[in-house]
Amino acid sequence: MAQHTILLVDDEKEIIDLLEIYLKNEGYRLLRAGNGVEALGILQKEEVDLIVLDIMMPQMDGIEACLKIREHRNMPIIMLSAKSQDMDKILGLSTGADDYMSKPFNPLELIARIKSQLRRYTRLNVPRANKEHEIEVDELWINTATHEVKVDGREVRLTPREFAILELLARNRGRVWSIEKIYEAVWKEAYFDADNTVMVHIRKIREKIEERPRKPKFIKTVWGVGYKVE
Repeated sequence: MAQHTILLVDDEKEIIDLLEIYLKNEGYRLLRAGNGVEALGILQKEEVDLIVLDIMMPQMDGIEACLKIREHRNMPIIMLSAKSQDMDKILGLSTGADDYMSKPFNPLELIARIKSQLRRYTRLNVPRANKEHEIEVDELWINTATHEVKVDGREVRLTPREFAILELLARNRGRVWSIEKIYEAVWKEAYFDADNTVMVHIRKIREKIEERPRKPKFIKTVWGVGYKVE
């Protein structure tokens, strides 16, 4: 997975220092700026995937900086501000920001929003022809042409059988598949009642794609019936 570059723009050094700790732990590459002028200078030299932009800053505030950035760039912008009035949020979003957070904020919530914006931006900027082979279920992404699987951007390696089962369930989202039907669709042969092959493969898939395999988010068990992807 390519490393995303995030530009943090805020004149409060303590905030940038705090965000750096959290974001570096997530594996992001970080750039810093203390105002809009510095941010524009960095954008002329660096490839940036997302900007966290404060509104109240010296020299050039976040509103003016956002307007200038949008003249040439379309990467996600998340605005920060100590203001929390609705009109301030509307102003920030109307200048081209994609999201808005009021100070003080929970760094973990900001990270969640950064991940969400990057997922959305990445998906929207994939050529249409490539998307014909893609299946998306929340954070789960499957490419049937390249046999790639990613969960929240993390690459997952599946065996051909595991991939075939996951593709079958994800392509028929919401439909319950019995063990017998899964076996016949994937293995292309008759199913034997004593065979627990499908259950073993489902367990292995969950161990790879689920954060908590015992409480799966993607592959659900419908007791007495079979499995489905919701």
